[in-house]
Amino acid sequence: MLFFSKFLLRLIRWNNLFIFGVAVVFIAGSSLLAYELEPSTFKTRFNGLWWVMTTVTTVGYGDFYPHTVAGKCLGIVVYIFGIGLISITISKVVDALFVYQRMKEEGKLKFAGVNHFVIIDWSQHAENAINEILNSDPLVEIVLIDTLEKSPIQHDRVHYVLGNPQLVATLDMANTSKARAVFIFADEVTQLQNTIRDPAFVDGKTLLVATTVERNYNHVYTIVEIRDKQNLPNFQHIRIDEFIFGSETISQLAVRSAFNPGSSKILTQLLTRTPEGEDLYEIPTQAKWVTFHDAFQDLLQKGATLISDGEHLNINKRLHEQIPEGARLFVICDKETYGRLTVK
Repeated sequence: MLFFSKFLLRLIRWNNLFIFGVAVVFIAGSSLLAYELEPSTFKTRFNGLWWVMTTVTTVGYGDFYPHTVAGKCLGIVVYIFGIGLISITISKVVDALFVYQRMKEEGKLKFAGVNHFVIIDWSQHAENAINEILNSDPLVEIVLIDTLEKSPIQHDRVHYVLGNPQLVATLDMANTSKARAVFIFADEVTQLQNTIRDPAFVDGKTLLVATTVERNYNHVYTIVEIRDKQNLPNFQHIRIDEFIFGSETISQLAVRSAFNPGSSKILTQLLTRTPEGEDLYEIPTQAKWVTFHDAFQDLLQKGATLISDGEHLNINKRLHEQIPEGARLFVICDKETYGRLTVK
């Protein structure tokens, strides 16, 4: 028993991969040896493996068991060492899963996926964006970068990375080079004080992060939130694909609702993916569409309304114009219609 106890204590301290290797070799060797010692009892090598597995897991069905002295001696070895070895192996697996989950929650694991969305800095806007992305695409994954001790959101498709987004090493942890798009949200709340920061300070940090992203990953589509529109010229030295002015958008939406009651509900529906109702979608052009009129009429018959070529909303005044190469067409339709329009 003293020898057995010392053996188990030393086994626990061994490297996990080494323990797994020993367990595999022990089970495979015992299975083959059981068949070689009593081929008439076990009949096949798989039955030898079955007996060893039911023994070391203490199930013991009793459908196979050794009859000879040599076979029973092997059984004693399996009892003494096998059960302890498998128990330690299982505990190591459980510990590894626990460590993995803890490291994932603490943002210490590198994300290996591709075509994902990277969201920098946790805020209410970031949370809303994550929920909208998850509702829009049932398969897309998201990587959130922040300096919080643990992930602020728990979801199978949301991966958390802990670190300073101004550092390339942190952005590499999020596999930013293979991302579909990067969202840089304004970091409004301090870590130590629950007070709103000065807009110049917030936009200054956003500028540093955006500069790092564009310098190293300028091929990735970048969307930046700015608190103060007056700070926009400071971003001119880097190529940002789109800017968002959160407070300005809210103010404009409120005014439009006052002049045109109910307009905010329409805009909210267009900006939010809903199971039912009309949403805004981008669709590919078709070879048979020469002018915007061709596309407009064809889409209208299929249940979609063409409203924009990417930047302009005056399609109805440009129906006679030819669709330029690389045009991005946006339509309003339901999800089912969008599915039919995008089927190749």
